[in-house]
Amino acid sequence: MSAADRHPLSMTVNGNRIELVVESRRTLAEILREDLGLTGTHLACEHGVCGACTVALDGQAVRSCLMLALQADGCSVETVESLCLDGGELGPLQQAMADSHSFQCAFCAPGFLMTAHCLLADCEQAGRAAPTRDEIREELSGNLCRCTGYQSIVDGVEAAVAALASARGSAANGGGASHA
Repeated sequence: MSAADRHPLSMTVNGNRIELVVESRRTLAEILREDLGLTGTHLACEHGVCGACTVALDGQAVRSCLMLALQADGCSVETVESLCLDGGELGPLQQAMADSHSFQCAFCAPGFLMTAHCLLADCEQAGRAAPTRDEIREELSGNLCRCTGYQSIVDGVEAAVAALASARGSAANGGGASHA
């Protein structure tokens, strides 16, 4: 491998500025997992079909297995690890999915969680508090789960919407803040 095949990469990952020199052929998923140790981003099909590798790139859900790492230069990347609260406890979205028994083996969970996270953030940014059940189903339709009927996953996202709305109401009345 010649030096010409390596390029500087600068991005923000889960709020931390990262500077690396990477081979041009490496995917974002490989960099996240192998170089940064963020193994919550799962690799399965490596063809962009299953959604297990979904991360948020500048707030949009993307398949990190299809994206060259260098395409993320200058961008902000969020992985499933970013959804945990500061003390390491599950965040509201993760907790709602756990409480709804959304997953069995949970290999697909990071992709579903990040897709749902982006959907909820888009709704909030657009000033809409909650996506409809049909919107949730449509958004999650690009993610595959081999263990479960998708009902419990959609139920988990709906439970997260309710929990986040409750937390916002609590925060508006002087309580603490939360994030998906």
